[in-house]
Amino acid sequence: MSVTATRETVSVNPATMEEVGRVVHTDMSRLPALFAKAREAQKAWEATPFSVRKRHILKMRDYIVANAEELAAIVSRDNGKSRIDALATEVIPCALAANWYGKHAASHLKPKMLPGSSLLFFNKRNQIIRVPVGIVGIISPWNYPLSIPFGEVVMALMAGNAVMLKVAAATVLVGEAIDKIVAAGELPEGLFSHIVGSGAEVSRGFFDNGIDKIFFTGSVPTGKRLMAEAAATLTPLSLELGGKDPMIVLPDADLERATSGAAWAGYQNAGQSCGGVERIYVHESVYDRFVDMLAAKTKAMRHGPDTGHGVDMGAMTTKEQLETVRSQVEAALSAGAKIVAQSQPAGADKGWFYPATLMTGVNHSMEIMREETFGPVLPVMKFRDIEEAIRLANDSTMALTSSVWTRNLSEGRRIAAKLHSGVTTINDHLYTHGQSETPWGGWKESGLGRTHSHLGLDEMTHAKLVNWDFLSPSRNLWWFPFDERTYTALLQALRFVMSPSLFARMGNGLKLTGFMVRKMFSPWRV
Repeated sequence: MSVTATRETVSVNPATMEEVGRVVHTDMSRLPALFAKAREAQKAWEATPFSVRKRHILKMRDYIVANAEELAAIVSRDNGKSRIDALATEVIPCALAANWYGKHAASHLKPKMLPGSSLLFFNKRNQIIRVPVGIVGIISPWNYPLSIPFGEVVMALMAGNAVMLKVAAATVLVGEAIDKIVAAGELPEGLFSHIVGSGAEVSRGFFDNGIDKIFFTGSVPTGKRLMAEAAATLTPLSLELGGKDPMIVLPDADLERATSGAAWAGYQNAGQSCGGVERIYVHESVYDRFVDMLAAKTKAMRHGPDTGHGVDMGAMTTKEQLETVRSQVEAALSAGAKIVAQSQPAGADKGWFYPATLMTGVNHSMEIMREETFGPVLPVMKFRDIEEAIRLANDSTMALTSSVWTRNLSEGRRIAAKLHSGVTTINDHLYTHGQSETPWGGWKESGLGRTHSHLGLDEMTHAKLVNWDFLSPSRNLWWFPFDERTYTALLQALRFVMSPSLFARMGNGLKLTGFMVRKMFSPWRV
């Protein structure tokens, strides 16, 4: 958590309320010069072979591995999560990302030939090449302040771009840690810049200086504001916004695994995961057992400051988010919901803690089942049949992730195909964000575009078609000059490739060949 003062941001540990550092804001008058240096560096970087880019990125990977404990501690102090949580969901995924993109970007981004579509274009060859977008702006959130921005930094660099990074004001010390990781990669001067300041000020500076694309992760309202601002210049955006992610538990599910998975994906990071479990639908035949088992595990959870790995869940990162969670829970209780279990405090409870909370008696008239909570609260509803569960799961303005819990994998895949979400996991939840090879993103108000995987690399580039002739004719069949014979030849070409009759195709082909040779390989006589 951080407090912004005049031209600097003070970082306060949300678990202890102790100041842990200060970061001076970037002088925004320097932005034009930084952009000029970035454009110069990017031109040279784009011409740099993938093998060289890879060496720079793997140096970053090695730094992460060598400094894993320090990085986890920085994330823990700045964000409020436990060091175990920071190591598992932030530091390790960063090392994996650097390794995967460093080793696989070249094979995906290399030029690719397209197969021919018709004999009409027998002489044409087509190739797709990937062109870097230029300068990529990355505006990142406070819930995963290391792994989210760093993964996008690596994708952008491997794709041949320069990078302007703006981290969340609530976690500015993690931004400084990213600076050190990138510095270990020994990149060309000007290729990477870290901008510190208010979100509105920095995004306005990005647009004013001609940023080529922005990758934003954050709230739906802020994403919509950015999209409106981008419209003036048609600046492309990739938006990873909110989630209200459902978990469906079928009658045959392994309830031991399902309840443990729900606890982890719902309470991990104090519930501050856009892809975490936010609502659970359990078949009526196993509902009571599921609730009892999850209640026991919730009561066994320990929340508190990280003083020696003796807690399961850390603090909320911002006071505003803590108040949002309290408000939703209180509104649900007033409408008839019940709290059946909560975690227990461990150690001094001075920070912005909210206990892991299991709720029943909820329904879709309640805000807690419709709006993103972004806190450690699991509301559970029962359903009668799978069609009802699918309808309830899809009854949301967001479509980021979902999960299905069943021993029948074919049934799980069938249901997964019907769920509105960019990711559906079977018998697990949330973890695919840590797999660099899998795409991340959703639709509806969950955003636009994808990050991670080959789709994320595509987002970092423009697709460009290069077309050429295998032979070198003087003219194409459809070029000038026009006459009646040209018209007849075009009809014969159509019938040659499309006629259902082999005899008709052969006849039209023979008639066409002579005219094609004369027109395509003879000069235009004027």
